Amino acid sequence: MKEECGVAGIILPDNRPQSNSVAFKLYYALYALQHRGQESTGIMVYDGATPLSIKGMGLVPDVYTKESLGRLIGNIGVGHVRYSTTGGSKIENCQPFILKFKGGIVTIAHNGNLVNAMKLKDELECEGRIFLSDSDTEVIGHLLVKELIRHDPVESIRNVMRRLVGSYSLVIQIDGAIYAVRDPFGFKPLCFGEVDGGYGVFSESVAIDTLNGSLIRDVKPGEIIVFKNGNFESYQVTNEPHPAHCVFEFIYFARPDSVIDGKLVYKVRERIGRELAREHPVDADIISPVPDSGITSAIGYARESGTEYLEGLMKNRYIGRTFILPGQEMRETAVRLKMNAIHDNVEGKRVVLVDDSIVRGTTSRRIIDMVRKAGASEVHARVGSPAIIAPCYLGIDMATRQELIASYKTVKEVEGLINADSLGYLSIDGLMRALGCDKNDMCVGCLTGEYPVEIPGEKCRKKQTHLNDF
Repeated sequence: MKEECGVAGIILPDNRPQSNSVAFKLYYALYALQHRGQESTGIMVYDGATPLSIKGMGLVPDVYTKESLGRLIGNIGVGHVRYSTTGGSKIENCQPFILKFKGGIVTIAHNGNLVNAMKLKDELECEGRIFLSDSDTEVIGHLLVKELIRHDPVESIRNVMRRLVGSYSLVIQIDGAIYAVRDPFGFKPLCFGEVDGGYGVFSESVAIDTLNGSLIRDVKPGEIIVFKNGNFESYQVTNEPHPAHCVFEFIYFARPDSVIDGKLVYKVRERIGRELAREHPVDADIISPVPDSGITSAIGYARESGTEYLEGLMKNRYIGRTFILPGQEMRETAVRLKMNAIHDNVEGKRVVLVDDSIVRGTTSRRIIDMVRKAGASEVHARVGSPAIIAPCYLGIDMATRQELIASYKTVKEVEGLINADSLGYLSIDGLMRALGCDKNDMCVGCLTGEYPVEIPGEKCRKKQTHLNDF
């Protein structure tokens, strides 16, 4: 599974001389958010008259240089790192998007996925709107420009929110002000804090930490926050009785040192491991994580079970994005290149392998076979999430229902296919105990097959807010 993007926005005081400091701050912030998207990245800086931008395919340190960032002069900026869920992998879909219109300039960066993007795009094309990409973010941009011709920015954003179905955390620049917007369910994270005398809006709080800033709070579901003239104002435009935060932000996507919706991700994952140990105990010699995302949960499992925590696998941290090699032998070599068993730590041992999730099962099988080949006498798989039985339509690049191994196999069948001596998934109730909340406050569509918003052909767990209710 892959997250699709991270967003960033910074606004510094108007009374400061314009410089390239915003560009460099966005660079470091996006570096801190690199785990959320490795496909492309972009930075826009606004000097009050002209938007200056850099976009490119690849990782943050590969796209920007000291010289290129030095040319981005201004006190306001928007940044983005991307992995595509809607729209192909090409430079045209690289964000942030910049739209010029009669009334000014709009810059928009988006984390999420619109369920009704194609319907809205068809309507806009019938009106004569021309699209330069196949990204749902450009749909939001065109809708916003239409509204801005007739209304003030807050009312315009509110009217656009009435049209959107799906997940969206947005950072928008409109003529010298930054607008932070989170969808009514709060699917994707978004927070803001003080940064160098001004304000910054980011997908995760680690970006604020990187800039030596101070976290103020999360943007609330259904909230618009306006940053301008050295202050910020909040507009709560929707009030859903229950949010629907993505559970996989806590299980897998977010950095452990991030605080999301008031919860430190590290503590949640450590509690996930403890709950997993209570639900699925096993006599073993060592508890070993599948690095890196299984580490914190494995620590919790070891603490709760009283069994030694010992790394049985070592990850090559210099491997970037997944690559495809022809031939089975070369694919197996690629797996060993990414991860290698530590023979002395597992040989003759009963090993519990703690991982964050099982999607197709092919990677789990290869890892377990690797540990067995290194001499483990038993390998028990423990998974820090419930079984994934349904696809995600709200911003995670996940396999189809037919490819999800748990959607058509029993736990015992999956256990056999991944070659484990035993397999235990965390229950949904156990996950909610670790999160400290009710499942009605989380999006668990991929775990239950029931979604918070209406998706054609799928079950909806509750009625969505009517578009005219806000």
